[in-house]
Amino acid sequence: MVPTGLGLDLSLRSPDLELSQKSTSLFDSTGKRESFVGFENYRRAFDDPRFWKSLSNSFHYVLGSLILILSLSFMLAVNLQSLPRFWQTPLLFCLIIPGLAMPSVLSTLFYLFFHGKEGALNQYLIIPLGFEPINWMMNPDFIMPSMIMQSVWRWTGLVTMFFLCGLAGVPHWQLEVARMEGLGTWSKIRYLWFPAIRNLILFAGVFLAVEGVASFSGAYVLLGGSGGILDSGLLFITYVYQVAFPGGSGRFDFPTAAAMCFSVAPILAFGLYLILRVRAGPLSR
Repeated sequence: MVPTGLGLDLSLRSPDLELSQKSTSLFDSTGKRESFVGFENYRRAFDDPRFWKSLSNSFHYVLGSLILILSLSFMLAVNLQSLPRFWQTPLLFCLIIPGLAMPSVLSTLFYLFFHGKEGALNQYLIIPLGFEPINWMMNPDFIMPSMIMQSVWRWTGLVTMFFLCGLAGVPHWQLEVARMEGLGTWSKIRYLWFPAIRNLILFAGVFLAVEGVASFSGAYVLLGGSGGILDSGLLFITYVYQVAFPGGSGRFDFPTAAAMCFSVAPILAFGLYLILRVRAGPLSR
């Protein structure tokens, strides 16, 4: 609670800048600078169009990552659990490796993967299929999909492991009954596999949502902390970094950066509350 209290106090203070004498609202009657400015930093944040742009980008980034990672991980877990254990372990280990590596290392590899016409994606997929090479990091239409693909590559293996553990808890007799009754794949998903991992899906959703909002290193390595062309890849944390440090806004504006964080915290908390309130009841025929 102490860091939270200090951060809230900081968000209500004046930035340590050389302010114009015309800004009389920040000075007391003696001409000395008034440190406490109330909600002025929040007003400044809400009036900043790049702040809203970063929130919109982060929302699309989190939503795209959630949809792709959860669905892909579920399909992989269902297919892996049908394989002999001899094959499950090495395949699962290969999927988990990106999640164990440092984010900066993964981002550097992805930068080489997407970089210009010489990138691996263009050389081994786009050009062989007869399409024009795509400059992924310089085209605003492809910057966000590239970042989402990076998140999918990193976390799909870890979430697949969670789901595979949940599927392993399905009683053997239920699988035998399903086999004897001739249940199809969709029926098994509906009555056996999904109920077994629905709580894990909620856990993975919360984890991925928090990680997506707090994601920094991946976007920073790919885009150099700039947000890319037309701010197409400007995430919330990246913009907070730009505001707080000279490398972004050209000034140390920690109070406004703190105000931005405290503005988003209730939205994130409410979103997580809605996710945790979701309870999939028993599925019946």
